[in-house]
Amino acid sequence: MDVMAGIEELVRELSPEHRREALDFVTYLLLKQKRKQGGPLRQTWAGALRRYRDTCTVLDLQRESLSWRTG
Repeated sequence: MDVMAGIEELVRELSPEHRREALDFVTYLLLKQKRKQGGPLRQTWAGALRRYRDTCTVLDLQRESLSWRTG
C-alpha cells in the first residue's frame, strides 16, 4: 500500500469533525513547506554601516541592539 492510499483509508474512518481537522493540518503542513522554500538570502544591507566603522566597535553595536530589544 502506498502512502496516499494509506492516508485515504485512515481518513475514511474519521468522523466529519476529525476530517476537517485533518484537512486543516495538511493545509498547515503545506504552508510550512512553502515557507521553508523561500527564495535566496538577500544581503541588501551589506555595507550599510560602513560609515560607522571608525566611530564604534562591534561590541558597541551589540550593546546598542540589546538595549533596543530589552527596552
